[in-house]
Amino acid sequence: MNNQPIGIFDSGVGGLSIWQHISLVLPIESTVYIADSANAPYGELSKAEIISLSERCTERLISLGAKIIVVACNTATTNAIEELRSSFKIPFVGIEPATKPAAINTKTGKIGILATKGTLASELFLNTSQQFRGSIEIIETVGTGLVQIVESGKFEQAKPLLKKYLSPMVEAGVDNIVLGCTHYPFLKDMMREILPDSIKIIDSGYAAVQQTKFLIDNYNLRSEVSNKISHCILSTGSLETLNNITSLLGNVDFRVEVF
Repeated sequence: MNNQPIGIFDSGVGGLSIWQHISLVLPIESTVYIADSANAPYGELSKAEIISLSERCTERLISLGAKIIVVACNTATTNAIEELRSSFKIPFVGIEPATKPAAINTKTGKIGILATKGTLASELFLNTSQQFRGSIEIIETVGTGLVQIVESGKFEQAKPLLKKYLSPMVEAGVDNIVLGCTHYPFLKDMMREILPDSIKIIDSGYAAVQQTKFLIDNYNLRSEVSNKISHCILSTGSLETLNNITSLLGNVDFRVEVF
């Protein structure tokens, strides 16, 4: 048993979409979350900058007692997780675009990937997607501006951008669209208004949480049922940004701080 919290970080508030899955699948676990909103989006930074910021977040989470760290950011995972695993003696869970399930389940032989520039250009994503490029067509689109809109909480501003990014995928005949950024699930309802019902939207949150659960069990890190649960969010940005998002997460008692 280990009552220390699960550590989670993202380049902003997007990873709270992963936190939602964790709170449902692992309800007796405490969490501490870092939203690096001051440096969002990571997708527009260099690989060296992404690694440096990811190391900084990791160090802070370890100092706060994290027993496992979920890198709830596609860009940070695809660019930095190998460096994190080699530098820190703590289990890590990464998240990357769910290309494989989309490729396996497509009936039209065409899938779409909506992600940040940093994720689509990463070696990890390129290696994963390359396995399927001979048998299916993958249409990639950079979701420029979407992360900033989610960070601002002004979701309605995303609608014209989503139409611009998703329409070519629809016209091309995709039947699965993969969300390659943890900010994007907060826009899923708006996407459903734009997309035909026949197109499935896939995000990687559930798979990442199942891996988190597996590692917690494998390393004997599960909390006691009697553990007093707490949830803390730290941000390098503003409390306004956090309040905009946490209001969507239900009746949860968060301790929110800026650092």
